[in-house]
Amino acid sequence: MSRILAIDFGEKRTGIAVTDELQIIASGLTTVNTAELLSFLKAYTLKEKVALFLVGKPKQLNNSDSQSEVFILPFLKKLEKTFPQIPMIRIDERFTSKMAFQTMIDSGIKKKQRRNKAMVDEISATIILQSYLYSK
Repeated sequence: MSRILAIDFGEKRTGIAVTDELQIIASGLTTVNTAELLSFLKAYTLKEKVALFLVGKPKQLNNSDSQSEVFILPFLKKLEKTFPQIPMIRIDERFTSKMAFQTMIDSGIKKKQRRNKAMVDEISATIILQSYLYSK
């Protein structure tokens, strides 16, 4: 089988999570510079089979799109053009950063390590992926 890859897109950094090949377990993969994201995805898809991209969709409390959606849309066009054979689904990512931070606290991660924004982005991508897996 192949993996599902989740993307928590950010202007500077992007968190990435993947499933195992049976698409049961979500795990954080890494955080990459957003400028290098497409290159990373190209390299990753050469060595691993990806069945689906999940991309976080930032929403406001009133369900309207967040201001950061403006930065995501150009990336989505590039993603579709680069990987036309891999479908893409958008997933509501409201509160994932807060949930990621709380997960770090609950896991006993020290305060200094919790300042690591890259770790928050990776955990956020994992939460997006896990919520999709629960909904299936």
